[in-house]
Amino acid sequence: MRTAAARAAAALALPAAALVAAGCGGEAVKAPAATAPPPWIKPAGAPGGIPGRGTVTAFVKVDKVLRARPGGRTLARLPRHTGFGSPRIVAVVSRRGRWLGILAPELRNGQIGWIDARRGVQLYRTDWSLEALLSKRLLLVRRGGKVVDRVRVAVGRPSAPTPTGLFAVTDKLTTSGADSPYGCCVLPLTGHQPSLPQGWGGGDRLAIHATPAEQSIGHAASLGCLRATGTVMRRLVREVPLGTRVRIRP
Repeated sequence: MRTAAARAAAALALPAAALVAAGCGGEAVKAPAATAPPPWIKPAGAPGGIPGRGTVTAFVKVDKVLRARPGGRTLARLPRHTGFGSPRIVAVVSRRGRWLGILAPELRNGQIGWIDARRGVQLYRTDWSLEALLSKRLLLVRRGGKVVDRVRVAVGRPSAPTPTGLFAVTDKLTTSGADSPYGCCVLPLTGHQPSLPQGWGGGDRLAIHATPAEQSIGHAASLGCLRATGTVMRRLVREVPLGTRVRIRP
């Protein structure tokens, strides 16, 4: 039986409302904006003491400014919804007093942006994490530090290798059908693909997604995204929380 948290997470993966180009090729989808806090978010106390186990994530309920350091220069605006309309739930990778260092797609790969957590930010923890091993074409799914699934994936082709580093899940999206270039569903990440083909007219966002070309799984075949089967992606979209960290290794 699915938990209330899993049901709430699955509710974010709604049918497409619009189409937008993305870095992996073909169509991507836009999820409807949520107007209320996700029901599984629970208050977690002040930034100095968050109960529970797992990595820290933040539900950002109001628009924020991303800064280069605590109180420093402005890097970008951080709206309370993502570009796909999802609630803004971010991975917190550093903390200095009231300031949170987070990962966001508004930043370049490897860059941390800082937000003031005094207003409109709710902290909690997730015990999920993903780790991609590019040379092995493998995605490890962990919960509570234990590997609960090992998934074969396609990775970026030699001319467009999948970037390595630490990223996070920003959205849970479904497509209009399994014959979409993204298969049934997509987990967009905070990362970007810097090695796109010349003349490419789409975007540069990284993602983990399904594919109708399942014969490509296990090979270096994409423009940088990680591809898995529809069965795997439906499970990941249903279970993996927004803000989950994704470590991509060579």
